[in-house]
Amino acid sequence: IEVEKPAELKKRGGAWFEFGTFQLHIGVEEPFSPAKKAHPALVVENIEELKGHLREKGVIFTEDDLLPGANRIHLNDPFGNRLELLEWD
Repeated sequence: IEVEKPAELKKRGGAWFEFGTFQLHIGVEEPFSPAKKAHPALVVENIEELKGHLREKGVIFTEDDLLPGANRIHLNDPFGNRLELLEWD
């Protein structure tokens, strides 16, 4: 869920999200240009279940088996930025 940023940081734009004990802070640059190569990698649990959910929702992703010991996928967020999601064996 989106969480309130401190007042002094609101004027910088972007958004903060919280899930469980984690937070994700997203900043904004103008002019905007999506990051198509540089990307964050997020470790997840139950990636096979996540893949099924993404397929059901019509989200396009590519599977990648190039990292030994990792089940991982790459996809783009709604703004064109590349994301990596992986689960370690």
